[in-house]
Amino acid sequence: MLIVMNADATAEQIQRVVDIIDSLGFKPHPMPGATRTAIGITGNQGPIEAGDFESLPGVVEVIRVTKPFKLVSREIKHEDTVIRLGDAEIGGDELAVIAGPCAVESFESCMQIAELVAASGAKFFRGGAFKPRTSPYTFQGLGEEALIILAEVRNRYGLRIVTEVLDHTHVEMAGPYVDVLQVGARNMQNFSLLRCVGQTRKPVLLKRGMSATLEELLLAAEYIMAEGNYNVILCERGVRTFADHTRNTLDLSIIPAVQRLSHLPIIADPSHGTGKRDKVIPMARAAVAAGADGIIVEVHTCPERALSDGPQALLPEMYTQLILEIRAIHSVIRTHGIQ
Repeated sequence: MLIVMNADATAEQIQRVVDIIDSLGFKPHPMPGATRTAIGITGNQGPIEAGDFESLPGVVEVIRVTKPFKLVSREIKHEDTVIRLGDAEIGGDELAVIAGPCAVESFESCMQIAELVAASGAKFFRGGAFKPRTSPYTFQGLGEEALIILAEVRNRYGLRIVTEVLDHTHVEMAGPYVDVLQVGARNMQNFSLLRCVGQTRKPVLLKRGMSATLEELLLAAEYIMAEGNYNVILCERGVRTFADHTRNTLDLSIIPAVQRLSHLPIIADPSHGTGKRDKVIPMARAAVAAGADGIIVEVHTCPERALSDGPQALLPEMYTQLILEIRAIHSVIRTHGIQ
């Protein structure tokens, strides 16, 4: 259920509705919008009597939410959600770029890549401290040592740090060092991890599982938001199909589909989506043209020596080309109001 407040509803009136929801044993989710606040309700096992709220001061409308995902839905919040971290944002007018190595390998290489990323005007730096690898014998990440290196990237270059967490111990460890917690494709339906990152207030970058439907992706985001963390960024990173010319099939059709159903921002990952360096730039261009709020890409100064996913990492000159091209496309879309 969604309780829509009047545009001029006072803070006291909003709080009264929240308190009544609490008293009924349900969980209130105030969602301020551009002109008015809407309050979602979760935790109910069946219908709630609308009349309990319709007569309250400041309430303009009570709406039953029909989608299985409620807090994620545009039914509860019509305006796009914008995730803001200082002067950096995802979901606003600016195209967000998240770039860096697949894994943090050393202090020196990380600083070299960070200098390139910062010089490009990007505001987010990605780097894996914990790596979920198919084989237990491959590089698993440097752990807290990598987090310390990432924190130095933030200190030196002012970049916001994005890194993947695999369990609750990683969430606790990464907290002081990073700005955005990433939940990878393999963990999209790790519901205990989703609840754990939902109990933080750090933005969460949620990647689509390699066989997940649109509804499953949105319901995974719902797990995070149901815990009270509304700062969720969705990411299309490719799904597994019969195609053998790429690592995955980057499903760009999900971008407008998400934007129709949800207020959350969605970005694309053409690096994991293709797994091949020569396909990253074309698919990044296509993602931006499809309306993505940003991209996340892998960059490496010496990818042939990378300890993880070297074949999909862009060389520095390719990354520079990518930035020029996607910004040009984004500018055209914004200038002409193309959606």
